[in-house]
Amino acid sequence: MSVATTAAANTKLITRFYEAFQKRDAEAMGACYAPGITFRDPVFGRLEGERARAMWRMLNQPGGGGLELTYQLGVVDDVTGTAAWQAKYKAPNTGRPVENHITSRFWFADGLIVRQEDTFDLWKWASMALGPTGRLMGWSPMIQGAIRKRALANLDKFIEAEAEAAAKD
Repeated sequence: MSVATTAAANTKLITRFYEAFQKRDAEAMGACYAPGITFRDPVFGRLEGERARAMWRMLNQPGGGGLELTYQLGVVDDVTGTAAWQAKYKAPNTGRPVENHITSRFWFADGLIVRQEDTFDLWKWASMALGPTGRLMGWSPMIQGAIRKRALANLDKFIEAEAEAAAKD
């Protein structure tokens, strides 16, 4: 496959990923990932493989905070790509409105995403999601660590609940 053909396929892959996200279709999002995907962002840190897919299933559960998602593709080539996306929703624990601006960087191999790194301002996110506490203390490693710890604990509970539900079937 030529470089141009591969770059075009990667562009379609990112588009498919975000269109699935807009529909809250975590399975279709996960299908864009290679089995050994590595994902990283400021809230969850580094997730690999099934844990990354589980994160999207958890975040896209029915009854979420009214997600509105828009995205813009950046530069995409045969090996890497970028996108900027905006997510508007209500924070799950506080109901506060959040408008998060995220930059994603992707790495590709064999027609799939093998690595995704999302970046955004965690302090700004905490200010919106947590209100005054986040605004005053969201910059601190202690608060950011607590955010990460809670997110990972929620992910672990979600994975455990999925496993229990699968065992009952």
